[in-house]
Amino acid sequence: MIETAGEPTSPGVAGAAARPGIFERWGARVAALTGLRRLALALAAGLLASLALPPLYLVFFLLPAFTLLLWLTAGAQSPGRAAWIGWFFGFGYFVAGLYWVGIAFLVDAARFGLVMPLAVGGLAAGMALFPALALYLVARSRCQGAARLLLLAAAWVFTEWLRSWFFTGFPWNLLGTVWGFAPAVMQAAAYGGVWILSGMTLLAAASPALLAWPRPTGRRWLRPLIAATMLALPLCFWLLGALRLAEAPGLEENSGVALRIVQPAIEQDLKWQPELRLRHVLQQLRMSRAQAGPAPAMVVWAETAVPYLLGRDKELQALLARGLPAGSVLLTGALRAEEGGDRPGWRNSFFALDGQGRIAAVYDKMHLVPFGEYTPLKDMLGLEKLTVGAGDFVPGEGPVTLAVPGLPPFSPLICYEVIFPGHVVARPEAGGLRPQWLLNMTNDAWFGMSSGPYQHFVNVRLRAVEEGLPVIRAANSGISAIVDGYGRVVGALGLGEVGVLDGFLPKPVANITTYAIIGNWALAIQIALLVILASLCARRRL
Repeated sequence: MIETAGEPTSPGVAGAAARPGIFERWGARVAALTGLRRLALALAAGLLASLALPPLYLVFFLLPAFTLLLWLTAGAQSPGRAAWIGWFFGFGYFVAGLYWVGIAFLVDAARFGLVMPLAVGGLAAGMALFPALALYLVARSRCQGAARLLLLAAAWVFTEWLRSWFFTGFPWNLLGTVWGFAPAVMQAAAYGGVWILSGMTLLAAASPALLAWPRPTGRRWLRPLIAATMLALPLCFWLLGALRLAEAPGLEENSGVALRIVQPAIEQDLKWQPELRLRHVLQQLRMSRAQAGPAPAMVVWAETAVPYLLGRDKELQALLARGLPAGSVLLTGALRAEEGGDRPGWRNSFFALDGQGRIAAVYDKMHLVPFGEYTPLKDMLGLEKLTVGAGDFVPGEGPVTLAVPGLPPFSPLICYEVIFPGHVVARPEAGGLRPQWLLNMTNDAWFGMSSGPYQHFVNVRLRAVEEGLPVIRAANSGISAIVDGYGRVVGALGLGEVGVLDGFLPKPVANITTYAIIGNWALAIQIALLVILASLCARRRL
């Protein structure tokens, strides 16, 4: 039986003996665990929770995972021990959810293969510090019951936000991404961002834990009612989201701007081989012209689709212009190098090339990938980045809104820049022009046929819902797609598929979303409400 501060340790009412229920017995046994058994169960709970992530979406496993987590921390004798429970839970969650990061180290296995376990384990260990912090904060409060659950939800979303910017940020596999299979539930992100989905998910998943705490004298029905209410939250979100989608325009409505996405599925170990580079470019040009019908306004290629320094090569620019459908603009990724100046070095860049071979716009990637584009703790680890070329990449500035002739204004997002909630468009208060659509180009071939590309794609859909803007996504090996401002997939090319996707640019959502207006202030409001409710529950010993 889990003891609540200031309450009797038996569930009896007014001193009458009563037999503990099954949840109370289980909760007491879990809370009584100590030492390695407690930490091993926390690790197992984290592994169990990872099964809810894309592409499996086994969300029902979150119920035992977070219920166990709450019971384990109830038995922790100090905030420090609660933090260790959170760390082991987080390590299990992240090592299983991010296993696919190690596949990138096998592209050049001779150089980096032996480092793979250290990199995956080290990343998971670092990410686990955030759940550890959340559990530490909750344990410091000394609250129990519903108050503890509400504080855990507040601390969890706070630490998720913290890891979205700390050390440049890595907000991958936020808890709210487990709803990628349910477009109706995802609609809540238009109001509170992915954060409201994370908070709701934790409240629902850990709600059975409340049944293990002694019920307040004279109000024995309250905790079961609170648990049932929280467990019903996903259904409420689904119903509200379904109403929003029912009022949305059909998928056939669009802006009239025709587009073509090219997905060549070039294997990563072949992409940069000198004798194959021109062949790769010509292959993509052939695919760009292969379709019949009217020429698209834009042809979209993936991140680093042009394996040359495009900005310096006039002949290549002319070749690309001649090979494009008449009147089309090429939107592609390529590397860029600058010598001299204040910031010399390599950049991972986006280029817009018009029909005359002129560069109409350039954008340099701002959020760089650890180990892929720069090496954290480089002097300590003695490693170079995994991508082509020596030395780390130089970050650009963003987000920005680009205006290319013939196209509505858009915000380019290279690779995992799309995973950062509230930081994918230029904000009006900073003097930025709001875009009408988002462009995400990536190269997920680094991660093979793993969970990584599916997890990446869910982030694309969530950013579309949050901002109310369509997303055009070109991925070297998939998943390439046209996504509307409600996060609905209009058309897509699957992972590993070679093909061309023709379609039209969807219109933005008619009314700007709440989250697009207030950004991450929505997170602050959510945390404040959870803390206020927790305080009220603590006073009433709920």
